[in-house]
Amino acid sequence: MYCPFCNADDTRVVDSRLVANGGQVRRRRECVHCSERFTTYELAELVMPRVIKSDGTRQSFDEDKLRAGLQRALEKRPVSIEQIETAVGQIKHFLQVTGEREVASREIGEAVMVQLRELDEVAYVRFASVYRSFQDLSEFQDELNRLTGSGVQPPVG
Repeated sequence: MYCPFCNADDTRVVDSRLVANGGQVRRRRECVHCSERFTTYELAELVMPRVIKSDGTRQSFDEDKLRAGLQRALEKRPVSIEQIETAVGQIKHFLQVTGEREVASREIGEAVMVQLRELDEVAYVRFASVYRSFQDLSEFQDELNRLTGSGVQPPVG
């Protein structure tokens, strides 16, 4: 770390403390050359991977797009904003810990489905119907059977 006073590159850490709920480290440093003290803050930079779309194009991860998709599926459902934000955070965390520079949009969609299944089953089926492009009622029924864990279809009528 360069000293901001004399530009020397030899500094030592005098004190370190966790700040921002453990998300940052505050360090008091002292320049070995001029003896001036200064503070630095250190935090982990976890870069979101780029998204590979189904057509092969690549784009930056868009948290707002993720949130909007969740909110659309959860529209008029008894799920709080805090629960949605938690789900967004968990999906982002999942993507960051993969360590990959690029991730297929399909993986993000599957992660969204995992979160929706935990939050609200109706929203899950809504999202799945669009995401998996259900063509008819039998595909809905198959998904409902998977959701309930039953392979038996209820009687129609």
